[in-house]
Amino acid sequence: MSRLGDFSFSDLQDFKKGLDQLQEHAHTLLEECIKELAARLYAKTVARTPVLSGDLRRGWSIGAIQRVGSDIQIEIINPVEYAMYVEHGHRTRDHRGWVEGRFMLTVSISELEQELPAILEQKLQQFMKRHLGW
Repeated sequence: MSRLGDFSFSDLQDFKKGLDQLQEHAHTLLEECIKELAARLYAKTVARTPVLSGDLRRGWSIGAIQRVGSDIQIEIINPVEYAMYVEHGHRTRDHRGWVEGRFMLTVSISELEQELPAILEQKLQQFMKRHLGW
């Protein structure tokens, strides 16, 4: 008969403890990811916003994190009254023409969606390194 040797479950138990910690701190990871994504979206949008007086560019802000049911939400806000018209376009004053929108937020969202997998993978790796020591 062959001898199988000694087997220690301590590494497996340590791994399980680490996974339990990950589960306990998952909400922290979600909030970190949302804050990072909001900051990146804000930076892209502000950089893409046209400047005449500077009011429109200075108007952008990041709202507070809100929990709505099982979702976590954060808003990128611009309360300047003409922000919507610059974003989506508008008729000219004489109503004979159309001024195309600049799509500052729309284009920034599209760009961020392309970068999203890499950003989230990096955040997850940092989180696992911090909590599991990987």
